[in-house]
Amino acid sequence: MGKVYETIDDEVAAFINYQHIFFVATAPRADDGLLNCSPKGIKKTFKIIDPRTVAYLDFTGSGVETIAHLKENGRIVIMFCAFDGAPNILRIYGKGEVIEPHHRDFDDLYAHFDDYVDVRSIIRVDIGRIADACGFGVPLYEFRTERESLFKHARSKGPKEMADYRSRKNRSSLDGLPGLDLPD
Repeated sequence: MGKVYETIDDEVAAFINYQHIFFVATAPRADDGLLNCSPKGIKKTFKIIDPRTVAYLDFTGSGVETIAHLKENGRIVIMFCAFDGAPNILRIYGKGEVIEPHHRDFDDLYAHFDDYVDVRSIIRVDIGRIADACGFGVPLYEFRTERESLFKHARSKGPKEMADYRSRKNRSSLDGLPGLDLPD
């Protein structure tokens, strides 16, 4: 039987901090809009800000669905699964906000994280509900190591080429919703 938590307590925080991967799901308002589910999982890129707020670093990617959906309606769910140890699934439901580098809160929020190359935004979530489930159907996997591909790619391209890429690929979602606020 699953449990609902009022806030992120020590038990929930320990579970979150142990996981190597999490999944983010969002959706547009439109009935025919494309739902999005993205895997995330680079070490130290997810932070518990306080018992009712979490945030994670968002890096340049080929799409901008999460950002566009959050700007449109703010709905988000973050899911953690135990792939080793005791079975468990934890979902955090909330209202997400996109904090881009020009946002007044960016620097203060970014101070919670290690310094990474090519952060395009921070996703901050005000928690509405925290619930776990058994996770009996989640297979066991063994974590080997983090991938370096994302950062190697960004470093090889350099800041200007990555900014050009974001300008071409991250201005709008697949459904045409506004994405990043970028200069022309």
